[in-house]
Amino acid sequence: MATLKAFCRAESLLFKNLAVHRRASLNFASYQLSKTCGCYFSTSSLRGSQFYSNPTEAVKDIPNGATILVGGFGLCGIPENLINSLLKTGVKGLTAVSNNAGVDNFGLGLLLQTKQIKRMISSYVGENAEFERQYLSGELEVELTPQGTLAERIRAGGAGVPAFFTPTGYGTLIQEGGSPIKYNKDGSIAIASEEREVREFNGRHYIMEKAITGDFALIKAWKADKAGNIIFRKTARNFNQPMCKAAKTTIVE
Repeated sequence: MATLKAFCRAESLLFKNLAVHRRASLNFASYQLSKTCGCYFSTSSLRGSQFYSNPTEAVKDIPNGATILVGGFGLCGIPENLINSLLKTGVKGLTAVSNNAGVDNFGLGLLLQTKQIKRMISSYVGENAEFERQYLSGELEVELTPQGTLAERIRAGGAGVPAFFTPTGYGTLIQEGGSPIKYNKDGSIAIASEEREVREFNGRHYIMEKAITGDFALIKAWKADKAGNIIFRKTARNFNQPMCKAAKTTIVE
């Protein structure tokens, strides 16, 4: 009996020492991980977020010919100050991906007036007279995309999915190709949309749509911190969130 008790005490002491060593190892690993990540609550390394008091300083590095993803819905939740700042930088030849093209004197409509946008990828463009004039006269390229498809193309781009299938647009010019992206001055079609690949799943036809990514995302948010965490609110929830993931650089207003 005495031998058994001695063995049990030795076994208990051994497990106690192992537990202490394990806790020490875990604490050291956690310390090393926090040093690597840059903060305790981030799942990736710190990317060097910067804060600007002047919106023009934030957008000054956007070059000619860049693709910009512009968040918001209609005239709500859009980064209006960042858009206005692009007027001051004078950047040209932009491809703008946005739910809409603004109106004549607000939002992306301001950049259309100064002809800084070369191509629009949008779903709703019906309230901008200057947009209509430029498109029909061959001064602007327009890629019309169904709204849900546009949202998913952006989300897929941020998720690393190169393409996906959707039933939306099957049996229309979206699927068949030939939709005018750009007109010549004489009214003939200079650039037409491409035919989409069609697949059948469970007896229903789907067309393939390619993902959208951008060089810069201009978005509107409510709060942000130096670790790059962003909180969205109300109408700014529309398109802004997936655009953050689909762009190489995100500029937050």
